[in-house]
Amino acid sequence: MSTENNNKVIYENSIKILSDLISYKTVSGENNSQLIDYCDQILKKLGATSFKTFADDKKRVNLFATLKAKEQNNKLPIILSGHTDVVPVSKDWSTDPFKAEIKGDKLYGRGSCDMKGFIACALAYAPTFSSSNLNRDIHFSFTFDEETACLGAPLLIKELKKRKIVNGICIIGEPTNMKIIDAHKGCYEYTTYFEGLAGHSSTPHKGVSAVEYAARYVNKLIELRQKLKERVSKESIFDPPYSTLQIGGIFGGIAHNVIADKCYVNWETRPVVKEDGIFLNNELDKYVNENLLPEMKKVFPNSSINKKTIGEVIGFERVKKSDACEFVSSITGDNSREVVSFGTEAGLFQEAGISAVVCGPGSVEQAHKVDEFIKLDELKKCLKLLEGIKNKSTEID
Repeated sequence: MSTENNNKVIYENSIKILSDLISYKTVSGENNSQLIDYCDQILKKLGATSFKTFADDKKRVNLFATLKAKEQNNKLPIILSGHTDVVPVSKDWSTDPFKAEIKGDKLYGRGSCDMKGFIACALAYAPTFSSSNLNRDIHFSFTFDEETACLGAPLLIKELKKRKIVNGICIIGEPTNMKIIDAHKGCYEYTTYFEGLAGHSSTPHKGVSAVEYAARYVNKLIELRQKLKERVSKESIFDPPYSTLQIGGIFGGIAHNVIADKCYVNWETRPVVKEDGIFLNNELDKYVNENLLPEMKKVFPNSSINKKTIGEVIGFERVKKSDACEFVSSITGDNSREVVSFGTEAGLFQEAGISAVVCGPGSVEQAHKVDEFIKLDELKKCLKLLEGIKNKSTEID
């Protein structure tokens, strides 16, 4: 088969696989095991070995599969990494979000861009990797619940450390229009719960309003947001340059005339550096323990304020010499480096000692949107990158 015909077959297979992947309703927090089994079966038929790691409910699964090198050459293994979960959908879609549909030069469907497009390309190219004389291992890393504070990846990386897979080049295929991304902020998500004492609104001094103390807590968050701006480094490469803080919601109370005994606040921060996250939490905990809680307990000793960590996704730090960035650059010819405002699993791999780069098909402008799509040309560009990886992994030194 000619190279042109072979590339056409791979491309058409990527469309079929992407359509299959979209049909699995792998919304964050829900069962993704069928999609993982689908991916595992494709790779095992090609001779890959694999293992899975699970959430407590056993319904959300990570997959790590390996096509072993035919001959070892001391080259860093490649990890093709993607998350399998997607964000929820609204009723405003003009197409069925879980049925792929091609219109013109675009393929529509939830997850088409973020980020099943990359996974589909990796799986479509896997037969070529398998039939090639590889001189390095090619790994496939597919995780759950990235969209909800990267809950799956830490479990996978913990297992990688046990298996001594602690070096390599990890390409996280988030939608970047195939541009090289080498840094992003962290993303720390929290929910803080307040419990006071219910009572009649005519005697507020006899109760402890969880809503009022939550409001004071939010005011403190807003005050600390300004402090984060003041801590900004002149060398910051981000936009905005400082660590951000955002209140996602306040929920509490049952009626106008009832003192609310329960309330909770959802909030998040995106630190430029880990120290900003530490500073913020220390200041907030100090305010709770020295001000809010003592006042609440004066009236009702069983009052409580509890902060629950939903997830603390560390940032992805720019490094002077990146094996991953240089590897991708050597294939694409693009030596530029950019930063993004959204979070990825890159920092987790980086922390484990694995060189990482974020580079994948599609635009983040379409991610999480109604009528999400990926341009078909982006899939072709991604397959071109995978072809370059194959060439770099079969060349004779």
